[in-house]
Amino acid sequence: MSAEASVGSDAADSAQSAVSQPAFHDTDELRNRGLLGSKYVKLNVGGSLHYTTVQTLSKEDSLLRSICNGGTEVTIDSEGWVVLDRCGRHFGLVLNFLRDGSVPLPEDHRELDEVLKEAQYYRVQGLVQHCLTAMQKQKDVFESVCRIPMITSAKEEQRMIATCRKPVVKLQNNRGNNKYSYTSNSDDNLLKNIELFDKLVLRFNGRVLFVKDVLGDEICCWSFYGEGRKIAEVCCTSIVYATEKKQTKVEFPEARIFEETLNILIYENGRGSGPGGLHLLDSRGSGSSLGAGQSEEEGAVGGDRRVRRIHVRRHIMHDERGHGQQTVYKD
Repeated sequence: MSAEASVGSDAADSAQSAVSQPAFHDTDELRNRGLLGSKYVKLNVGGSLHYTTVQTLSKEDSLLRSICNGGTEVTIDSEGWVVLDRCGRHFGLVLNFLRDGSVPLPEDHRELDEVLKEAQYYRVQGLVQHCLTAMQKQKDVFESVCRIPMITSAKEEQRMIATCRKPVVKLQNNRGNNKYSYTSNSDDNLLKNIELFDKLVLRFNGRVLFVKDVLGDEICCWSFYGEGRKIAEVCCTSIVYATEKKQTKVEFPEARIFEETLNILIYENGRGSGPGGLHLLDSRGSGSSLGAGQSEEEGAVGGDRRVRRIHVRRHIMHDERGHGQQTVYKD
């Protein structure tokens, strides 16, 4: 009787072992062979659940195809979800790209970079190329947009000019700083200076940094910088001493402003460094001439480096009552 009980117990243990052992082999086999034989796949990507087909995941030679054909081991939970330890925020976009071959990408640069990182991780080369193309387009658009910084303090201006690798052109425009009334043409000339500034920004965008200063002391003054130091200055305002009252006059020396803008290009990409660049810049004096009523001052700023200051019709004594009277320019 005891022998029969022992045989029965052994048989029961063998049967229990036979039942439990295949279950272990099935799980291990499922891990090793991936998802072969399956048609649908349940994916748990960082808590984000997705339901798709093996055919969709196998469209490109990617990590997802490797998971499907057993080339990459995966973890499958008790409910049959394939667990991927990644953020699932953009995984739906990856799936849609595999389904359709194209997908709208986010316009925000940071989100686009996140999508690129996910595409690179899953080795979906089509989506990687799609992201890189979109980034290049964003870069081209950004470079084509003219951005003009507005100076808010002297420290900000010094830091901006000192750290900028490009030549800098600054227009100081503070119409409210005038103590006297303007002459008849001053408003028009002030607008012409602003319009010329806009035209130069469009023409030399990407090569020269253009900034505006509306807090300075000058009503209208152009400053040109190269390699962190001031190279030239064109002051467009003057005081008219009329017979009864003083007036502020704004001039528009278009040719001289344009010439100084071209001169500052010598300092583009560090080409103004050394005696060669300085020689080219100083030699422009032989080929250029000042307009009527313009005066040029050169002050030493350490060694041979000088700042050209061009003042247009500075301190003018002028009587506008009669056409026959002579205008006297007085420095």
